[in-house]
Amino acid sequence: MGNSKEINSLQNPLVKQIVQLKEKSRERRNQGLFVLEGQRELVLAIKADYQIKTLLYFAGIMPKDTVLQLLKDANNLPELIEVSNAVYEKIAYRGSTEGVVALVRSKDHALKDLNPLKDNALILVAEAPEKPGNIGALLRTADAANLDAVLIANPKGDLYNPNIIRSSVGCIFTNSIAVASSKDIIDFLKEKKINIFCAALTASNEYTKTDFTNASAIVVGTESTGLSKEWLNASSQNIIIPMEGEIDSMNVSVSAAILIFEAKRQRAL
Repeated sequence: MGNSKEINSLQNPLVKQIVQLKEKSRERRNQGLFVLEGQRELVLAIKADYQIKTLLYFAGIMPKDTVLQLLKDANNLPELIEVSNAVYEKIAYRGSTEGVVALVRSKDHALKDLNPLKDNALILVAEAPEKPGNIGALLRTADAANLDAVLIANPKGDLYNPNIIRSSVGCIFTNSIAVASSKDIIDFLKEKKINIFCAALTASNEYTKTDFTNASAIVVGTESTGLSKEWLNASSQNIIIPMEGEIDSMNVSVSAAILIFEAKRQRAL
């Protein structure tokens, strides 16, 4: 790792590969790789035991010694490549960020690989989330609340979309995350005897009058269509945040935060 290669050409195959991985979910799936940018994100990925395959750096922003220091806790020795300013601006989302871009091996995020759950686990489930910004915000909330798990049901895309990584400020690496079908997640929650609380407009209790102190999964859907019948039929109790204005819903990440921190408040009593 002490010796590094150099890339100065925008036509280099690795540069083209990185651009494809950033732009195409199919390439990320097929190659089992994703692109990570930024010092904080790199440190969090290493802490979460991700394998860094290749690390590219622009010495004008981040000197090699600093790069080596960032990698001191990595579980493997990645290929280290110094790039020119032009190459860095091509592969980075913003040309003047922190000087490091990495190719990282993705994880499967299977239900069976979740961290062991506590008896009174508190879990967030998001059904079919579409907007990367919302997914990133949900992951930030989950990290802030130190949730036991985040489960993504029937995803519309892949977790390693650069916009999700960026909007989550690296919290994609700090949460225990699984991705599966709604049916598999419902079966998983029932097998673990975890109460299912669905955020819905009908047949609902006010969230402050709902008991979240036992093992609980808070389930949120999309802002446009809400939760599917599959989830509503599986619900232990639907919950609602009373609205006092003209509209009947809020941004999904805001709603999730309100519900999650009410559960945290109850558990602190």
